[in-house]
Amino acid sequence: MLRCPECSAEIDVDEDEVEEGEILSCPECETELEVSQTHPVALNPISDELEEEDEDELEEDEDEFDEDGDLPDEVDDEEDDDEDE
Repeated sequence: MLRCPECSAEIDVDEDEVEEGEILSCPECETELEVSQTHPVALNPISDELEEEDEDELEEDEDEFDEDGDLPDEVDDEEDDDEDE
């Protein structure tokens, strides 16, 4: 029997039925928990803040490309300079 790291509620998990990376939900506080290890099973809460940070990083990465999906001219120029050497 495992306990939720957020509210300490008991969570019934069978070690043989879960996989690393699987997402479970606490029946009491509804926190999403990721299986970080099996044998013994370890659960880590997935916070909304981390998900928001990941989304922000994805948006920043998208800004590096222009509307055609190409790298901006500044980056292309640097690559051309490297090829000349």
